[in-house]
Amino acid sequence: MTSTLTISRLTKRFGGVHALTDVSLTVAPGERVALLGHNGAGKSTLMKIILGLISPDGGEISVCGATPGDAEARERVAYLPENAAFHYALTGLEQITFYMRLRGVDPKGARDLLGRVGLGDAATRRIGTYSKGMRQRVGLAQALIGHPRLLVLDEPTSGLDPVSRRDFYELLDGLAAEGAAILLSSHALTEVEARTDRLLILSGGRMVAGGSLSDLRSEAALPVALHVTAINGYASELMEAFPNAIQTKEGLHLTCAQDDKLATLARISEMRGKVADLEVIPPSLEDIYSHFSRRDGQ
Repeated sequence: MTSTLTISRLTKRFGGVHALTDVSLTVAPGERVALLGHNGAGKSTLMKIILGLISPDGGEISVCGATPGDAEARERVAYLPENAAFHYALTGLEQITFYMRLRGVDPKGARDLLGRVGLGDAATRRIGTYSKGMRQRVGLAQALIGHPRLLVLDEPTSGLDPVSRRDFYELLDGLAAEGAAILLSSHALTEVEARTDRLLILSGGRMVAGGSLSDLRSEAALPVALHVTAINGYASELMEAFPNAIQTKEGLHLTCAQDDKLATLARISEMRGKVADLEVIPPSLEDIYSHFSRRDGQ
């Protein structure tokens, strides 16, 4: 399947600062890809290049089969910034109607579009009365105008409450199912951990890791944590069997290498008459992100 977004060995410099160095990535139709990175990692620069706002110094990029910034690419790409700003005196309905006319789309669908992002009841209220989360939803409605093939979302859940965040990702799931390619940046690692297909980690302007969460766990090879709850009276025997474990009020906490996980579980299983419960805790996305960022010297 042809990728909606294809980037190969992209480079961008600002004076003596290397903002991006040999960055390559793809986003396929129907794929949800999270772009992770600390402030200054190069995420904003990359998004500006994708949108055609600035030009790279080297490398190749194709957006929906076109050059970034071309009329064809602009028609097929939607963008949602972290802090969406709109005219405070307009209603949500008036603002979206205005944008639909700008894009040559029938404005009769403006109310339905606002309803899709949870603003149906507030459509005729002035944006000046909206909360930050509501303004962010106006931005999302604007991004959905014209059924874009690629959505570029910069911290899209900024200002949203937990329920709105859940609804937002359910909306993204539906758009992906319809074939839209989605590239989003986020610092909310626990959100994207379960709601994206692939994760890309940008650090110091370089792509230091990429793949599914399972792929990244395997590559990082971080220790696995296990929490063992002993049956009353057997905690000391478990400590003797696992002298490197840390005893807590709730039980024993121990770690092992990925390759030793099955062997460690087998040893615990042999003591099943003394174990009340066992919890296996794999490395989180935050652990993995920190690992790859530190590896690149950040």
